[in-house]
Amino acid sequence: MTAKVGRCLRAAGSMLRAVPLYAMLVLLGLTSLAWNVIAMTLHPVMPAAHARTVGRAAIAFAYRSFWAIASFTGMMRIDAACMDALRSERGLIVVANHPTMLDALLLVARLPRSACIMKADLMRNVFIGAGARLAHYICNDSPRRMIKLAVEDLRQGGQLVLFPEGTRTVRAPINAFRPGVTLIAKMAQVPIQTVFIETNTRYLSKGWPLWRVPALPLVFTLRLGQRFAPSQDSDALLRQLEQYFRHQMEQSATEAPLACQTPRAPTLS
Repeated sequence: MTAKVGRCLRAAGSMLRAVPLYAMLVLLGLTSLAWNVIAMTLHPVMPAAHARTVGRAAIAFAYRSFWAIASFTGMMRIDAACMDALRSERGLIVVANHPTMLDALLLVARLPRSACIMKADLMRNVFIGAGARLAHYICNDSPRRMIKLAVEDLRQGGQLVLFPEGTRTVRAPINAFRPGVTLIAKMAQVPIQTVFIETNTRYLSKGWPLWRVPALPLVFTLRLGQRFAPSQDSDALLRQLEQYFRHQMEQSATEAPLACQTPRAPTLS
């Protein structure tokens, strides 16, 4: 009986500690909803170039503010400053592994020039759809059109955030990569910068329900990996990219986690 009471008390304590985390998630949702109302108003009247800049900068600012509050309250520890070295680069594809639902927020927060490729149903989502359309994020409803829009955006000096696994990781260390990223790099003639997201939690990973309370604080570390030049053989480059991710992540699983690292001289392969 005493053990049962102890378990109940620990569970209640865990839920109480998580209240600030869920309060911040609610705040993020409300902020996103408010921005979408504004974006819905701006989209029909704002020139495309200005809409793209304003929309992306606003999303990055909102997410960066969210991470700052989460860190200040002790709910999360985030080491992602190395991403700031990429902020001003023009024409760059940023690819990362995809352990949780929070990954895109981590990357976009540090890359105010970047666009994401989004599922068609998310582009219609009441919380993020209008903001994504204002920012000229790219819909994946048609693969040919998706690639065309991504290449155009990169040629205009934009950045593209991509998760080559296509969905959150379900088979460690990574899912098989889906085609597209290396073809876009080839057509746009831009490099691919690899980023590794390391975390101490499976919170909001595939199959983790939103209501399930995680252990706190949530820790995320981002580090920059090798940079790959575009290749005429995009299929071979995709295999090389997947092999590189798999090797690096298997290696990091057996070693102490690294702090966020800024790149040395970029490695082109």
